Amino acid sequence: MSLHGIHTIDTAFQRDHFDAAYLIVEDGRGAFVDCGTNHSVPHLLAAVQQAGITPADIDLLIVTHVHLDHAGGAGLLMQQLPNATLVAHPRAAPHLIDPEKLIAGATAVYGEEEMQRSYGTLLPVPEARVRVVEDGETVMLAGRALECIDTPGHARHHHCIWDARSRSWFTGDTFGLSYRELDGPQGAFILPTTTPVQFEPQALKASIARMVERAPEAMYLTHYGPVSDVPRLAQSLYEQIDAMVAIADACDGRADRHRCIAAALSALYLERAHAQQVPLADEDVLRLLAMDIELNAQGLGVWLDRGRP
Repeated sequence: MSLHGIHTIDTAFQRDHFDAAYLIVEDGRGAFVDCGTNHSVPHLLAAVQQAGITPADIDLLIVTHVHLDHAGGAGLLMQQLPNATLVAHPRAAPHLIDPEKLIAGATAVYGEEEMQRSYGTLLPVPEARVRVVEDGETVMLAGRALECIDTPGHARHHHCIWDARSRSWFTGDTFGLSYRELDGPQGAFILPTTTPVQFEPQALKASIARMVERAPEAMYLTHYGPVSDVPRLAQSLYEQIDAMVAIADACDGRADRHRCIAAALSALYLERAHAQQVPLADEDVLRLLAMDIELNAQGLGVWLDRGRP
């Protein structure tokens, strides 16, 4: 079931209901927003068929940013979409046309074996099929306007997409992470993501504020799915960004800095989970957020090492 022609696709990356891509269908034409990894491509093509269109009917693949859980499958997917244009942020496009730096960076972090297991071999996208969009530029899907705005804070090559038809944003990672398993009686639970290497707290808060200004009805998160009650969630993100900065500062200079940050993040998320009556035991909350706690701690460490920009 889709609302406003928007289909949520589970890319099956890491676990169920962790990583989403979106298919927007308008008047028989389609656009993907984000695409997961190479291993996600069969799931995306199945969604196209289920929506009653064909790969030839896909006009756009819009990637919010080039982190591999969002755009790692772009090259392979584009090979299956004969009429599609890849839409990317100016800082993201070069890495999609020539992914060598992405491959080298990810391989250095994960190792060759894990790189293949999680992501597969990244394929380049021909430059002629890539459209670079500047801040505020609009692309059209069968007359449906999709506006791309520059949203730094999580990454400097990140943009979010405003869909006026549904009055909603496709937010990539700029509006944080919200897993459905943590939904409680007060609604969605959300947390910011400071994944290495370009966390910038003031820029992130400004990007969130810029999106909230439009009074959106929903935010379509890559991790995971659409959320509403946007003002409350935005306020939660602002508070947590400030708290995470304070944690990083408090742990800076310690020999066990990373462990200090990770422990304090765990305590922060549990405190907020309790306040929001998240329906999971503490150990299950920490298990669900384990990877995010580790990556957020790494990201805060990189931020400290870069001089707190």
